[in-house]
Formats: sequence, C-alpha cells, structure tokens
Amino acid sequence: MANILDYLDWRGDITLSQSAFNSIDNLILSVIAYIPFENIVPEAFTAKGIPFHEASRQLQKIQNTFTSERIKQHIDLFTKTASANRFAAFRLSGYCNHFDKNQETQFAAVTITCTDNTHFVAFRGTDATLVGWKEDFNMSFMTPVPAQRQACRYLEAAARKLWGKLRTGGHSKGGNLAVYAGAFCKPSIQRRILAVYNNDGPGFDESIITKPEFQAISKKLFSFVPQSSIVGMLLEHAEQYTVVESINRGIAQHDPYSWSVLGTDFVYKDTITDTSKFLDTTIKNWLNGLTPQERENFVDVLFSILEATGVSNFSELSTNWFQRAKTVGEALKNLDAETKTMILKTLKLLVDAAAQTISKQLRI
Repeated sequence: MANILDYLDWRGDITLSQSAFNSIDNLILSVIAYIPFENIVPEAFTAKGIPFHEASRQLQKIQNTFTSERIKQHIDLFTKTASANRFAAFRLSGYCNHFDKNQETQFAAVTITCTDNTHFVAFRGTDATLVGWKEDFNMSFMTPVPAQRQACRYLEAAARKLWGKLRTGGHSKGGNLAVYAGAFCKPSIQRRILAVYNNDGPGFDESIITKPEFQAISKKLFSFVPQSSIVGMLLEHAEQYTVVESINRGIAQHDPYSWSVLGTDFVYKDTITDTSKFLDTTIKNWLNGLTPQERENFVDVLFSILEATGVSNFSELSTNWFQRAKTVGEALKNLDAETKTMILKTLKLLVDAAAQTISKQLRI
C-alpha cells in the first residue's frame, strides 16, 4: 500500500493553487518538524524564511553527521518534498528546539509559510529521551505541562509576526501540542486558524476538553489514529477521530510512514481494532482509579528507576540489557516500604482495570 513518499510521486507536481491543502500535506509537514534544523532555519518568524529547496541542500551536506536512522529517514523525506513542485517554494522560519531536564521539558517547533499565503505551525512529537517521554506521562496528572504552555506562546508569537490564515499540527505529542495551542491561544488568533491536525497524539483530561476555549476550536480539529492506536487513544478526545489504515502491527502503527495513502487522502478503516479498544478502556479505567497525586508519584518512581540504569535515551535500554536489568532490580529493592506499597497498589489497579475490561467484553 502507498504512503506519504508515494504521495509525493503522485501529487508532487501539483501546486496548492491546483489542488488545495489536504490531510496528507499536513502529515508530511508534521513529520518535517522532527528534523534538527539548527543553523539552517532562522529562529525569527518571517514569511521570507529559507525555502525548502535551500534548506534541503544544506541538510544534505551534513546528513552523514547524524547517527539516528530515524533522523536520516526524515531528511530523505524532506529531500523528496523539497524537490516536489508542490512544496519546493514553501519557506521555513521560527525554528525552536528547547530541552530542559530540570523542568522535564522537550519542545521543538518550526513554522512553514505555504504558497497559498497560509502558515503551518508544526510541533515536534516526543523524541527518544527519557525527559521527552516523562513529559508525556506527566500529561496524565498535570495540564498544562511546560511544553503545552510553550506551544501556546510559540503559536501566538508566530501569529504576531506573520499575516494570513494559520494551520497547526503535529505527530504524536506534537499533535497534542497543536490542539492545546489552538484552543488556548488568544481569541483573535484562534479566529485565524483554518484547521488543527492531531496525528495520533494523546488527548486531554475532561477538565480541559469541557473548557469553552477548547469547545470554540473543536469544529476545526482533525484527529487521525491508526487502527491499532495506543498513543493516540490516551486520555480523552472531544473531537471525532478518523481511523487510518496502517501496514504495520501494534504500536508500530504509530509510525507515520506506515499510514496508507490513496490520492489526496488516507485509506480509512471503520473503527479501531479490539486490541486498541481494550488498551484504551484499560488505561482510562486505571487512570481513573488513581488520584492525580498517585499518578505523579508513580511516574516519578518509574522514571527514577529508568534513570538509575544510566540511560538518557530509550534506545539505550536495549544495549547492555543484562546489566541494566540488574540495576532496575536493585533500584526496586532499595525503594522504601511506602513507595513499594504505592507501586504495588498502582500495578494492582492496572491489572484490575484489565480484568474489568475483559469481563465487559465477555458480556457483550
């Protein structure tokens, strides 16, 4: 089945004046936000930012300096996008990349000025760092997290400097940031927004989605999840999400390159899989059984154990596994009695939530 790379072969020669901005364009621009544009894209917001084709030329010069195969894949996508007539004249500005371990914040964004005189504000999703993933977990008990506040400030800063209509979007956590920024930016800016795209990003707790600011943007929200979505089913979605076919299985469907494309749209499925429904119900029942303080305590302990292994990046967990597993075991043994009790209680609630979900499914 075709994907976003095939879309560039099919539609790359067709300009926005010939065929309007669509959901596949959104996903491509959202993935581009993962690229490290340091020393290439200006930090200032300007409609006369660096054109795609020039940014691509500069990236290709340094592509071999990146060790991450994922980053190289994104750069290959960008190279192909920049050579397509549809995107070549798009311009990049406002690049921001902020990482703060102490504040548990990982935030990055870039603004793309399109040839239809609109601007797409693209927020980066979670990177592989423990800090990035912990901030995602923090969303279960804290709203807003620092990255959400920063996303709102970023969107407002872009809007002040750039004239015209706005779109915003992102993949994974980037989608959540786009929705939060679109909902809680100033009303005068929100009225300029044409669409907000959440590509398999987490939702929000009910206290957020019931706010009038959130409701005001809800008709402009477009949420896409693969049929076995896990990340995108976390927390609540006020908007109606659309299910996209993926060629991968399980959590690997989170990969945007696995989403099936036909023409100018995704290939859609009627519903998410039973496994995704099971995980969705189980996790939500589990979280509902914990107080915000209990959720925070659990997340803090979980990540303190991971940090005890000496890793800063999830990919490192697969290296020297025996020693890391030994360190995790020692960290668990060294927990005080109260913390051990809390961990056991939390895990028991997770098991109970899974059992309740199975029981309900058997009665249907």
